[in-house]
Amino acid sequence: MDVIRILFAILLPPVGVFLQVGIGLHFWLNILLTLCGYIPGIIHAIWVIIKK
Repeated sequence: MDVIRILFAILLPPVGVFLQVGIGLHFWLNILLTLCGYIPGIIHAIWVIIKK
């Protein structure tokens, strides 16, 4: 299942975070980071997925 989440994290970072933690602080932070720059959103999403 983590492989699917990581693929989503690369394509659409907020979706990958949502699948891991749901709607919470990390989800909204990831949306903000993705809007500021796509790469920071990807890095944060992968970090959230690997951390848990």
